[in-house]
Amino acid sequence: MRNLISNPSIKFMGYRRIAAMVSATLMVLALLIIIIRGLNFGVDFTGGYTIEVGYQDSADLNLVRSALADAELPDASVQAFGTSRDVLIRMAPKEDIDGALLSQEVIEVLNQASDTPVEMRRVEFVGPQVGEELREKGGIAVLTALFFIIVYIWFRFEKKFSFGSVLALVHDVLITVGIFALLQIEFDLTVLAAILAVIGYSLNDTIVVFDRIRENFRTMRRGTPEEVIDTSVNQTLSRTVITSLTTLIVLFSLYIFGGAIISGFALTLIIGVIIGTYSSIFIASALALYLGISKEDLMPVEKEGADLEEIP
Repeated sequence: MRNLISNPSIKFMGYRRIAAMVSATLMVLALLIIIIRGLNFGVDFTGGYTIEVGYQDSADLNLVRSALADAELPDASVQAFGTSRDVLIRMAPKEDIDGALLSQEVIEVLNQASDTPVEMRRVEFVGPQVGEELREKGGIAVLTALFFIIVYIWFRFEKKFSFGSVLALVHDVLITVGIFALLQIEFDLTVLAAILAVIGYSLNDTIVVFDRIRENFRTMRRGTPEEVIDTSVNQTLSRTVITSLTTLIVLFSLYIFGGAIISGFALTLIIGVIIGTYSSIFIASALALYLGISKEDLMPVEKEGADLEEIP
């Protein structure tokens, strides 16, 4: 299993210009989509009420929306939650009513519109100020992670590698968030946590490739930097593919069978793992090559006088 791909000799760096154009196009499109469409922030970031109710039979979402609209609650967002009998209702905060009264009003309206009793499962409230604070701190968390990654790669490898790794991570995060904006999938705290997990996963994959590049620069006496990087990526390709495939199997299982609570988290990681695997090969390594990485950059620094013979 370790040698899933036997002795590959793919010229990855020969495709780096095509990959760069594709990635640049995707990043620009993702940025434009985020600016134009915006993100569909969940209650965690916007503030408001989350009310989960359960029906004995399959719920008619259109009937639920109509009943809430007739009760002068037209801004409610209604969606299936897990099974067809579970319904999640999101509502903006209201100044003239507290959560207990609002949830009681909602359950009464739904019971009147349903032939069977409706069960209240949970009620959560996030204030607008708390939601805004969470949004700001979430952005700061992502930027802080990227900063410390730059520092870590700089000291462990070389500054040219650090620029490549950070650009690859920005590439992964931007495209992932752009897909969420395009599809208007709800962006909440679980998705933000998944974004940070994507950064960690992609960085781990990139470091494995960088470590082999550094080793080969020191041991391969012949070969251009492009050939050394191609050899290194091919040597780690089997490990990369196996790791990504096994991770995706678990993530698809979570997405399909895990229910609505974890679907956003799993979907974010699915997108991130696929894009992160691509970027660790074509973005991080290619940028290091573009910046002129060479054997001299990665050779250990010799101490002064180390080459002098000891005189007894």
